Amino acid sequence: MTLPETVTDHLDGEEPVAEVDLGGEDRLLVTPTRTLVYRAEGLLSDETVEEFPHDAERVTLTTSRRKAKLTLDYGLDGEETLSLPKAKIDEVLHPVLAGVLDANGITDPGETVKRTFRFSELTLIVTDERVVKHIGQALWDEEYEEYPFENVTDLAFEPGNVATSVVLTHDGRQERFKAPNEDARAVEAAITDALLSYHDVRDLDELRAEHADEEVDDADSEAGEDSPFGEGPELFGEEESIATDTEPDEQSESDAASDSEDDTRDQLIRQVEEATDDEPADDSTDADHGSTADGTPDTADLAAEIDDLRDAVENQQAELERQNDLIEQLIEELRQGR
Repeated sequence: MTLPETVTDHLDGEEPVAEVDLGGEDRLLVTPTRTLVYRAEGLLSDETVEEFPHDAERVTLTTSRRKAKLTLDYGLDGEETLSLPKAKIDEVLHPVLAGVLDANGITDPGETVKRTFRFSELTLIVTDERVVKHIGQALWDEEYEEYPFENVTDLAFEPGNVATSVVLTHDGRQERFKAPNEDARAVEAAITDALLSYHDVRDLDELRAEHADEEVDDADSEAGEDSPFGEGPELFGEEESIATDTEPDEQSESDAASDSEDDTRDQLIRQVEEATDDEPADDSTDADHGSTADGTPDTADLAAEIDDLRDAVENQQAELERQNDLIEQLIEELRQGR
């Protein structure tokens, strides 16, 4: 059907994805970003086009005996209400809610809304990738819940006297909601078909078996990662391989450094022994070593000797540390194969 020129002007190049006949020449057109309502010229009114952007924060529906009002709340920007025949509610809600979900980033680009169900205070939207559920007086607002099919591992239906419970196993937890028995078969078919198609399986039994296998594989993988034995052989023989792979020249350098360290240590020990074991033989010797005439040691001279000895020890210690650093550097280079 050819669109009126007034509607074409308001589309601004967008292509309608859905169109609903509101009676007479009135139409409702849904684009990816807006809903347009065209009112034809009448005896008491001119031709008009109303626009309702889809980026609403809340969508509510009120009905009377013949009419229905769909209100889109834009928060601080106010709200807009469109009137339509009550008999057209289901035809209008499906594309409008699909546009609202897309505008709010709930559905992904290219994701298709399969079915929309409205049960008293429960709104259920089934797409080809998820189930979106909202409970409350509003048809939809930001207090919604969604169950992406990628995390759904099981689906079951439990019939009751008045309603049927839908049981979704999502992320290892069971999520339940109820649908009236008169609509239960339609809900079951919509969710089951979308879920099986997403996972590319024939039936729910195959879906359960597939995820049971994945759980077993995950458990085996975790057990392997948590093994206290690591990778076994790599934990042993590392130092031995370093020693056996060392070249003869490099070993000689290491031995020479070790011998130098031993010689320095022996020299330090001899100096300490000579300083502590040397006893005065006569008065001149006592004088040389800082003793007084009555044989009492001169404390000032002893302090000086102790300071000299301390300096010698510190110098030797510094030399030992330098040589130790050289040895460690040599070992590190040998490990790296240099």
